[in-house]
Amino acid sequence: MLQRELGGQVIVKLFLLSGIPGQEDVHVWISIPFCLIYLISILGNSVILFIIKSDPTLHEPMYIFLSMLAITDLGLSISTMPTTLGLFWLNSREISHDACFAQLFFIHSITFTESSVLLSMAFDRFVAICNPLRYDSILTPPRIAKMGLVSLLRAVTLILPLPILLKQHQYCQANILSHSYCVHQEVMKMACSDIRVNVIYGFFLTVSSLGLDLLLILLSYVMILKAVLNITSHVERLKALNTCVSHICVVLLSYIPGISLSVIYRFMKSSSPLAENIMGNIYLPLLPLMNPIVYSVKSKPIRARIIRLFFKL
Repeated sequence: MLQRELGGQVIVKLFLLSGIPGQEDVHVWISIPFCLIYLISILGNSVILFIIKSDPTLHEPMYIFLSMLAITDLGLSISTMPTTLGLFWLNSREISHDACFAQLFFIHSITFTESSVLLSMAFDRFVAICNPLRYDSILTPPRIAKMGLVSLLRAVTLILPLPILLKQHQYCQANILSHSYCVHQEVMKMACSDIRVNVIYGFFLTVSSLGLDLLLILLSYVMILKAVLNITSHVERLKALNTCVSHICVVLLSYIPGISLSVIYRFMKSSSPLAENIMGNIYLPLLPLMNPIVYSVKSKPIRARIIRLFFKL
């Protein structure tokens, strides 16, 4: 695991993932809710994809974007949960540098893609409410496909430098990560060389991508709210707002925990390490679980087809 170089400097060749510190004896029991989260996330998002694909009446822009969201949720579950469950079940804590860099590349790429999809969904709601007569002509299938492709390419292009930059460093400090999966902000702290480029680029990514997406989403809802307030019928006003509830819930679930964790890491030095660890381990796995639940509860077409599907079974 360690290699001693000339000069007595110890170079770390592996990272160690953390479970729940101090609770190693009950990791098997802790794994039960994580396993349920994983299985329900895979099942929920797969069901949504199956329903939308098999029902031609749901081949509308809003549900196509929902399919994209379900695909990113599946990718996020598959990227994070295997190492988490391997740690809890088999005490498999060791992860090589290359495997760690690959995992963080997929986790951050998928997270950034999901942010872009949420922005696309906000644009969908903006067009549907503010310019309904041109909805079909603006959000055509080719244009939606291009939006999805641009979202993916943007994420991959922006995130690809992260593992490349991390690979340039040597790691000779503590090698214990505080999560059961690899993320950039944790791995770069393990380096024994200057990480200012990583810090600056990570900040640039957060502001220029996630921050910009959130700002545009907020701007779209300001314009949506302005359009809704101009509707004279109270019933039509509520109907228009109701079409946005699911998306608003998913946006809040996606951004608030991430922003809270970032604030805790950067500014709340006196916060409990155990609380940080638990929040960090739960945050990413919960997103793929909650999104299909929100849309299953709040979207009548999806809810009705899920009920019909399981009654047939």
